[in-house]
Amino acid sequence: MTRAAPTFETVTLHIPFRVVKRGGRKEMQLPEGAAQPRRTDSTLVKALARAFRWNGMLESGQFTTIGELAAHEGIAHSYMTRVLRLTLLAPDIVEAILDGRQRSGSARLLNPFPPEWNEQRDHFA
Repeated sequence: MTRAAPTFETVTLHIPFRVVKRGGRKEMQLPEGAAQPRRTDSTLVKALARAFRWNGMLESGQFTTIGELAAHEGIAHSYMTRVLRLTLLAPDIVEAILDGRQRSGSARLLNPFPPEWNEQRDHFA
């Protein structure tokens, strides 16, 4: 039995994309109309989980102030208040974040946003 010698061919593949900065890191984006794969922002999902956990700790009376809770968690009071704001997001925006369909990165969501859900949808569109 003899083996055939492998043949090597060069295949060139052209894929249109652009590089954009998102949340301090570079990301490749496909052109408009191309099917985008869903990708959850793990930083944002983690921030949401922390926000709802901390909110539960405050509502249960385990901690009486945000300052007390921040000291217990060993984080800055100002960071905790920015993260706690995420509990005010419209349910469909939270769902989009968990499904990887959010349009805004974590940096934008930690900035102040409107309290009304309809205005939030416009703000993050």
